[in-house]
Amino acid sequence: MKMIKKINSYEILFVIPALGYMLIFVGYPIIYNIVLSFQDTTLMNIGSASKEFVGLENYKNIFSSPLIFITLKNTLFYTVMCLIIQFSLGFLMALFFNLKFRISGFLRGIIIISWMMPTIATALVFKFMLSETGIVNNYLMILGLIKEPILWISNQDTAMWGLIIANSWVGIPFNMLLLSTGLSNVPDSIIESAKIDGAVAWQRLIFIVVPMIKPAILSVLVLGFVYTFKVFDLVFTMTAGGPVNSTEVLSTYSYLLSFKYYYFSQGASVANILAIFLIIVSFIYVRLTSKEEVGE
Repeated sequence: MKMIKKINSYEILFVIPALGYMLIFVGYPIIYNIVLSFQDTTLMNIGSASKEFVGLENYKNIFSSPLIFITLKNTLFYTVMCLIIQFSLGFLMALFFNLKFRISGFLRGIIIISWMMPTIATALVFKFMLSETGIVNNYLMILGLIKEPILWISNQDTAMWGLIIANSWVGIPFNMLLLSTGLSNVPDSIIESAKIDGAVAWQRLIFIVVPMIKPAILSVLVLGFVYTFKVFDLVFTMTAGGPVNSTEVLSTYSYLLSFKYYYFSQGASVANILAIFLIIVSFIYVRLTSKEEVGE
């Protein structure tokens, strides 16, 4: 029979601060945002005590605009491409630094600096580097790869790629760090046994290493999706959703509706749509990790 531990009163005291913090700073904003999305709150009536409830009207208005589908497409494209680039390069770098040569720790520490930089600082640096007179265009012209500067973040065909490059520069070290931790837990004895059995490098990687670091890979992909899908500061600083909505994502669209057009309820509705995507991904992650633990 399962034993239920008796909780002492002093143990409850330790829980109260965390519970209070969650209710005030997490629970209340979420509930307020949900309620706001069902109201008709604009700049004209935001100070009013009673606001009209309009049901799903805000969501209907949002999905009747083609801009929501553009922002959804942009958000998914940005997220998927960042995940592919960050994971691929992060995994290759993790494998490289797992070789444990003399200065591997020093080089890994240097690379991690990019991840530790504030996102705003990264966005400003890349905004300057990718400008018409920036260092990227200068070097490409010196090398003879282009004849005239590329308008990386002011052209609607290339602006999204400028954001993907900037975000990947931040995300690759994070992926490398987590995957390196997973690789360090693979016992050398198993690898040596596989070598003795005749398994070549790619077979050891696919059939031994990858399955053994599956929890780390899963964590990297889910955390990467969450951090990338809700991006705001990087996009807002570099392009502010432009040009011509080519880099408009859900978070900047919510900001645009709330604080430029003052349609607070519609902005809250877009934020809720973004949250629903993240909740679904988090639920899938919990389900997958639960199966992994049961399998163990």
